[in-house]
Amino acid sequence: MPEQQATLPRTPVLLGIPFDANSSYLRGAADAPPLIREAFHCDSSNSSTENGIELSPELVLDAGDLQLPAEAFIVIENAVVELLGKGQSPVCLGGDHSITYPILRAFANRFSDLTIVHFDAHPDLYEVFDGNRYSHACPFARIMEAGLAKRLIQIGIRTMNAHQRRQAERFGVQVVHMRELPAYEKLKLAGPIYLSFDMDVLDPAFAPGISHREPGGMSVREAIAHLHAITGDIVGADIVEYNPKQDVSKLTAMASAKILKEILGKIISG
Repeated sequence: MPEQQATLPRTPVLLGIPFDANSSYLRGAADAPPLIREAFHCDSSNSSTENGIELSPELVLDAGDLQLPAEAFIVIENAVVELLGKGQSPVCLGGDHSITYPILRAFANRFSDLTIVHFDAHPDLYEVFDGNRYSHACPFARIMEAGLAKRLIQIGIRTMNAHQRRQAERFGVQVVHMRELPAYEKLKLAGPIYLSFDMDVLDPAFAPGISHREPGGMSVREAIAHLHAITGDIVGADIVEYNPKQDVSKLTAMASAKILKEILGKIISG
């Protein structure tokens, strides 16, 4: 059985996961971690979050980028286990969305009652996609069938087909479609929370640097408002599916960095 930590972690640590081998359409997300860091540290902005936290180097650690073999999942899981063992809150910079599965395998060993809040245009609940059960279109099917979280809330969904509707019903997923926003009350939660933020939840006008552009998404402001509405303790997070090869004038890099800053502020402030 997972061992619930007596004290929830409060020190966020960045971990780059340059992996996109499970992407189904375009590669490129593996190049994202250093570019998100570059935008995060860019002098065009400052280190203050909107809730008043100053993100000094003492408050935000950085574990660098993983060096990944072809069989990457066990390396990802072990790296996250190590950070959690130090009482830190890993904030992982992907990479495609398949990395969330090994990350959550590590979290499940620490938190028995984890709630996942998942921002995405896509539910990523396929049983199998293009013959690959570990595709970036499948991580939440793997996570829920393995019992790695007690609850999954998906925000901003706008591409759900019949198969994924059946999968959502099977796993008891709470789906908040884009057309139903705002949904602040549904984010009034308790207990440990893992936050998975796919950059394509944003409308391509705000984040063109993604592989699967799905018009009709969130503005950056809408996304931040929903992030700030989350209650409970955010114990870890990932930001995934930024594809620099598709970006325009680093717009998506800066949007990724902005989302990262606000997530870090939420973790630190509790």
